[in-house]
Amino acid sequence: MLRSRSGWVRVLQLYALDEDAADPMGRHIEDLLLDARVHARSRFRSLADPRRFAHYAVHNSEDAPGLPLVSGEHTLIAVREFRRVPLDASSLALTVFTARPGRAATVVAALAHFLERAVGLYQPGYVLVAHSREDPRTSLLLTAVRDAALLGAAASAAFTLDGLLPELAPLLLGPPESYDYCPESEAVSTVGAVSPYAV
Repeated sequence: MLRSRSGWVRVLQLYALDEDAADPMGRHIEDLLLDARVHARSRFRSLADPRRFAHYAVHNSEDAPGLPLVSGEHTLIAVREFRRVPLDASSLALTVFTARPGRAATVVAALAHFLERAVGLYQPGYVLVAHSREDPRTSLLLTAVRDAALLGAAASAAFTLDGLLPELAPLLLGPPESYDYCPESEAVSTVGAVSPYAV
């Protein structure tokens, strides 16, 4: 089932740790953990720079009209979404793409086509392609997979971008920024490796 759920407001916050290694989003994330209006939330750490993070949250649009945005925050517009119910995933990954001027639509179209092929072949737990309302050149691919199932099906490369990058590279300002799921310590101790509220 490929669809966009217009009842949700998706927000992506990209940020880096302060010089003293304090997490500037720490208090905000604690508030989100207690906020019943937040449907899903996930924190990711950059694979290239361990000081860089991405925080993804989904709010009920009726409870969160016109969320206030801060520096580095994006309201996301879903282009393609696939969700398996119930969600069964052992890992999450987020990749952020920044298109060259005039190439945003082409990048999003290539990502949407990639998602459709991946869903048809590998049937993941969850996949989202979205772009920023504030800066349409910023788009993302969020994936949730069950690693054991992929390995058992000899499909460990279900979401490798190796085949897609040659097509995207000329359209991007630089290489995509890859992030791995990095749950808050409170969530790890209570729900395991991937929170059921992650996507």
